[in-house]
Amino acid sequence: MKKSIFAISLLSLPLIFATGCAEYDYTQHLSEARSDIFRAETDEFTFTLFCVEREYPYLADGIACDKTSRVEIVLAPVQPITEDFTVNIDGAYGGDMSFRNTSGDYFYSQSIETFPVSSVSVTLNWGEEVREFTATSVKNENTISVQGALSAATNAEKELLSAMTQNGEFYGEFYVRLLRRDKNYYYVGIIDKTGKTVSLLLDAESGEVLARRESDLR
Repeated sequence: MKKSIFAISLLSLPLIFATGCAEYDYTQHLSEARSDIFRAETDEFTFTLFCVEREYPYLADGIACDKTSRVEIVLAPVQPITEDFTVNIDGAYGGDMSFRNTSGDYFYSQSIETFPVSSVSVTLNWGEEVREFTATSVKNENTISVQGALSAATNAEKELLSAMTQNGEFYGEFYVRLLRRDKNYYYVGIIDKTGKTVSLLLDAESGEVLARRESDLR
């Protein structure tokens, strides 16, 4: 009998060890995740659609709240256009766009259940004009996911994250945003309870940290 109990105990050791050494799940502390960008450029304007999951209320306070999924659309005309724009995506959703004086472009946002994949069909209306075109994702087969970018950032900032952890619980939040410039990048923001932020710029394919900056959002 004792031999059987001993054998069961030995069999249980790997499970106990694996459980105790499991990596901490930082995804539960994601307050914002921009997972994809769809773009199209014509002679008349630049069109960009962002796929975003964001907490509400949106506060840099080190506490991640429940997130909602949204598409955010920015339309930047090459030449000023005084007409109001209406946008429609895949014949399924859309509406009137708002002009933003600070940036001189048009903006539209809507909650959504499922993000588009690969490409979207876009219809723009303004005045008597109609334009139809396709916007495609900036991602390629080598682009890492939001979770991959977060993993790369947390591996690079183990000392910082350790200082933000008490009794096995992490006290902070993360912003992870896919960016498109000359190529794809990820921005990863690590925010503590006071609003202090460590910002990382990552290569979107290798996960390599290209730049680091500390700031205070208070």
